Amino acid sequence: MNILVLGSGGRECTIAWKLAQSAQCGNLFVAPGNAGTIKYAKNIDLNPNDFVAVKNAVIENNVQMVVVGPEDPLVNGIHDFFLDDEHLKLVPVIGPQKYAAQLEGSKEFAKEFMYRHDIPTAQYQSFTVDSLKEGQEFLETLQPPYVLKADGLAAGKGVLILDDLNEAKSELEEMLGHKKFGAASSKVVIEEFLDGIEMSSFVLTDSENYVILPNAKDYKRIGEGDVGLNTGGMGAVSPVPFADEEFLSKVENRVIKPTIEGLKKDNIPYVGFIFIGLIRVNNEPYVIEYNVRMGDPETEVVIPRIQSDLVELFRATTEKRLDEFDLNIDGRSATTVMLVSGGYPEAYEKGKEIKGLEEIDNSIVFHAGTKLSEDKVITSGGRVLAVTSYGADFRSALKQSYDNIDKIHFDKMNYRKDIGFDL
Repeated sequence: MNILVLGSGGRECTIAWKLAQSAQCGNLFVAPGNAGTIKYAKNIDLNPNDFVAVKNAVIENNVQMVVVGPEDPLVNGIHDFFLDDEHLKLVPVIGPQKYAAQLEGSKEFAKEFMYRHDIPTAQYQSFTVDSLKEGQEFLETLQPPYVLKADGLAAGKGVLILDDLNEAKSELEEMLGHKKFGAASSKVVIEEFLDGIEMSSFVLTDSENYVILPNAKDYKRIGEGDVGLNTGGMGAVSPVPFADEEFLSKVENRVIKPTIEGLKKDNIPYVGFIFIGLIRVNNEPYVIEYNVRMGDPETEVVIPRIQSDLVELFRATTEKRLDEFDLNIDGRSATTVMLVSGGYPEAYEKGKEIKGLEEIDNSIVFHAGTKLSEDKVITSGGRVLAVTSYGADFRSALKQSYDNIDKIHFDKMNYRKDIGFDL
């Protein structure tokens, strides 16, 4: 089977790494890919949001399945584009259609879905620039800290958590009145703050059945001790040590099952991943957000723990027979640590040569923001590499990752040395 993976980050590199291990995988393509995906697939230089270019690549390369990595093409309707095209409609796509992708594309849509189907989540209200005054008055009814979320996609950076009421009012005006996050903040969801510890649950569904993938916890802040600016993610751990059998049973019964049943009740077909951002409050799960794809860097610890054939898993998904699939999971822990460019998540330089990759032993390096230049691997993004390791527990896995990180060098390289500090 010829397969095309859309995307260029660590998530797509990890998916390509796993797909390439399958005997069922024929020619594997990643578009646009990076310097790491070249090891497992052929890179195709195209923008995943250019659906005509994607169509041409599918036809030219006789692609028989498309796996959509990032959220943008899904929210923009790439699955619908395939279904509506005479030449593409029989090519299965892993990733939901546009209407369902609003679970990530619109915080308000997701909140309304959760309320409708009794899925535990924080109380909230939505506001636009026309109701800015009402939004500021609503903030006065809440206890700090105050949570403001841009309704649309903001590359994982559209959430503000503020302790000061006046600052919260000011930021609400910046988001609505001055488009702090562009069109994404033309509507803002204000919700109550939930005090607890976060983790993520991952589900793959064929719209009728589902399988639960390994859970994970990621670390978003740039600074150690979880301080500083939000990033796309600085590291991740799987499984989550505090998520015991009792808690995971609550997650399945109170969150996952109602989510899948809710999609059916609302007549929303959904084929693909559902990422459920959770917070544990007094040992009860609450949903913070949905994503309609795998997380990054969570993918770099979740996929390596799947022992089953990923091509067969995706085929079972597109053929609506996940109820027959026996998912095998590696019992070991997996951890990943992101190496990022100096200055990230603010301004940073690109084009730094990466050295030491050939010296890595007993870890897997997934490329995120890299490219080849005259046979040298250089940096091309904020998050550059994910160093993933296995271990009997998360501590031994992290030690392995950190030992190998000592062998990797590029100018102004930065990483967090405390992944897992709160576990």
